[in-house]
Amino acid sequence: MTTGSGTAPAPPEATPPAEASAAARPAAEPPATASPPAARRGSYRRLSVEARRAELLTAALGLFAHRAPEDVSLDDVASAAGASRPLVYRYFPGGKQQLYEAALRSAADELERCFEEPRSGPLSARLSRVLDRYLAFVDEHDAGFSALLQSGSVAETSRTNAIVDEVRRAAAEEILLHLAVKEPGARLRMMVRTWITAVEAASLIWLDEEKRPSPAELRDWLVDQFVAMLTATAATDPPTARVMRAALRMEPAEGPVGRLARRVVPALDEASHLL
Repeated sequence: MTTGSGTAPAPPEATPPAEASAAARPAAEPPATASPPAARRGSYRRLSVEARRAELLTAALGLFAHRAPEDVSLDDVASAAGASRPLVYRYFPGGKQQLYEAALRSAADELERCFEEPRSGPLSARLSRVLDRYLAFVDEHDAGFSALLQSGSVAETSRTNAIVDEVRRAAAEEILLHLAVKEPGARLRMMVRTWITAVEAASLIWLDEEKRPSPAELRDWLVDQFVAMLTATAATDPPTARVMRAALRMEPAEGPVGRLARRVVPALDEASHLL
């Protein structure tokens, strides 16, 4: 799937004059206001700049995960974080667009970490663990994931598109590292990036189908897709064939690749007249 619709990004929310002056001040925790002691107790907390910003981002991510960006207001974020609207502007003077991009960057970092996996053991097992984490992320951020990758958000800009594309490229590089190839050829690179795109598309369809089949079934099917695409590429690309042979030597007979081979061979018997 591709991002990048022609939708113009929504302009940042206008900053009220009182809030604009607050945004211009250094991002530091404001002094406690002269509110009654009972009102302050248990509701106001002094936090460092980094901790308060992280708190606001966490609140925003929770909202963007289940609602499209255009359906989330700064007041919503302030309420979820137990803060005020001026305080949100203090940390994100660019308004909701800046907050959304910062939240997206944080989510992208988490998504990239889904593909990090020790490079040992059978490739199919490593892919399975990667996909388990990826699908758990999709499940947790369902509405936000759909809005972002289907390019339906008015908050989309060239910067948000670049963040999403960076995740795709990082994921592809991680997979190529697992294939233990130092200089992958064009066909192998294309195959891996095509599989990443297929994983994204399948995830969106899975959400649209009310998360059916089960995550485990979807994971196994996507691993099968990777093996099938690698095999098809190896048939016409000798460097990929070498990569595939090395990967297959590590696969146990009772693993996902062995099970796939036992299902495919009988089906290919029907095509013996083609040989």
